[in-house]
Amino acid sequence: MCNPKKPSSPTIPSFIPPKKPHFATQKPPSCSSNLNNKMADDFFSDSDDELHRWPTPSEAMEEMKAIGKISGPTTITGLILYSRAMISMLFLGYLGELELAGGSLAIGFANITGYSVISGLAMGMEPICGQAYGAKQMKLLGLTLQRTVLLLLSTSIPISFLWLTMKKILLFCGQDEEISSMAHTFIIFAIPDLFLLSLLHPLRIYLRTQNITLPLTYCSAISVFLHIPLNLVFVKYFQMGIKGISISMVLTNLNLFLLLILFIYFSRVYKDSWVNPSMDCLNGWNSLLNLAIPNCVSVCLEWWWYEIMIILCGLLVNPKATVASMGILIQTTSLVYVFPSSLSLGVSTRIGNELGANRPGKARFSMIIAVIIATGMGVCAMVFTILMRHRWGRFFTNDEEIIELTAIAMPIAGVCEIGNCPQTTGCGVLRGIARPSIGANINLGSFYLIGMPVAVVMGFVFKMGFSGLWIGLLAAQGSCAFLMVFVLCRTDWKLQVQRAKQLTKSSNSSSSSSSSSSTADLEEIILCNNIIDDDDDEEKEELGGKSSVQTTETETEKDPLIISSN
Repeated sequence: MCNPKKPSSPTIPSFIPPKKPHFATQKPPSCSSNLNNKMADDFFSDSDDELHRWPTPSEAMEEMKAIGKISGPTTITGLILYSRAMISMLFLGYLGELELAGGSLAIGFANITGYSVISGLAMGMEPICGQAYGAKQMKLLGLTLQRTVLLLLSTSIPISFLWLTMKKILLFCGQDEEISSMAHTFIIFAIPDLFLLSLLHPLRIYLRTQNITLPLTYCSAISVFLHIPLNLVFVKYFQMGIKGISISMVLTNLNLFLLLILFIYFSRVYKDSWVNPSMDCLNGWNSLLNLAIPNCVSVCLEWWWYEIMIILCGLLVNPKATVASMGILIQTTSLVYVFPSSLSLGVSTRIGNELGANRPGKARFSMIIAVIIATGMGVCAMVFTILMRHRWGRFFTNDEEIIELTAIAMPIAGVCEIGNCPQTTGCGVLRGIARPSIGANINLGSFYLIGMPVAVVMGFVFKMGFSGLWIGLLAAQGSCAFLMVFVLCRTDWKLQVQRAKQLTKSSNSSSSSSSSSSTADLEEIILCNNIIDDDDDEEKEELGGKSSVQTTETETEKDPLIISSN
């Protein structure tokens, strides 16, 4: 740990009450009976039937409320932040067709090369923090937050240099020179946004995994409220055009960051999890990177597919209209995406907390309820896009050709949401159980081995143009949802509890060499968990819990869908 306060005595933390009878027949000297008893009680807290049956109506309602406490405020926050993006698009449309096309292309390029990478890497801390919070290892949250911020800031530096060469890259890809110049101007002024998001993403996850969501909503509302006057000042008063819109986006994120910092400081929510920054934060990144990289790949593969569609639109007839229409439709799918994304974040936190607290049955119920809700969301999204197909484009532009293209593609985009909503929720489940590699493999196969060929064939070979590209998305989302549900149905939830213990142990102990005495209590908790789980092999087990690690690895090898994070 990064210099946590050394405990005054080797007693067990107060959150483990001494109430239950003995379970383990043997124990090493360092484990107290109270700790062992509590772990035994937790181990049998979920009966086997919870892992093989559907939740009862009362259990379903209870789980829906638990997920709703997280996903509800998160949805409001997402809508607020979406309104910021829509405000920017409206100002781009106000400036003209060229600015709208250039801004859409710039945002697409930024998503492909920057925002998706930062967002994906940040998600690597989600399973660690969620499971650590469930296991009451609060110091691990602070340590993971510091490591993630360092990781994202270091990643933002090379991305910034890539953005400086955006125009050359776009021209090399065959994009219109006028649109490329406008997009280059927009993205140059958006470079500071990378570094702000490197701080914002970890802070959001840090708070959300502790079930702190309403302050995020309030801070987002205030920052977006100021976004409109910022655009008016820079676009209309200073006449800065597309540069003013980009600067306004950066300042809005800066306001949000400052508000979150003020909340964390004055509310003292950091008190239990704070660790002083030190060189220890540069050590033991294995667990974080093993989760961050697959999460990044999974997010990027999906984000990139959408943005590659914008680039392909630039190769169609009348690229200005098709690129602008694709930008509008991506804003539409982004609006719809707020709801399954919030559900995904909520179920990820719930499952992480339940696995960390040694309750696999509750984690499984969370998965079932979330997937059912997501399917209903997909149907609602389809109805919304069909009903709004002739009106939606007029919110952004008065160009009749852009409006017509948008109306043609919106019903297809709506049908895609029937697959996208369960698939997005499934990705949240995989994050919660620390299996992001599975999601990356599914996204790779669905979007690039199925969706991309279908889009190219339908759009260019069969001359369906703009609509053909969206049919490719429909094929990708359908196959992705099917594979995701298949994986979730085969999940071994008892095994995920064992993996959760190994994850929090490896993350916590990776930096304990320089502060082993200060983390003795946490290591004792993990050790006793391992002893209980491997009771049949206790006499062979050493104090470090080697048999537990071997048992977990053996079980992992038996399950073809488990990818170890170690």
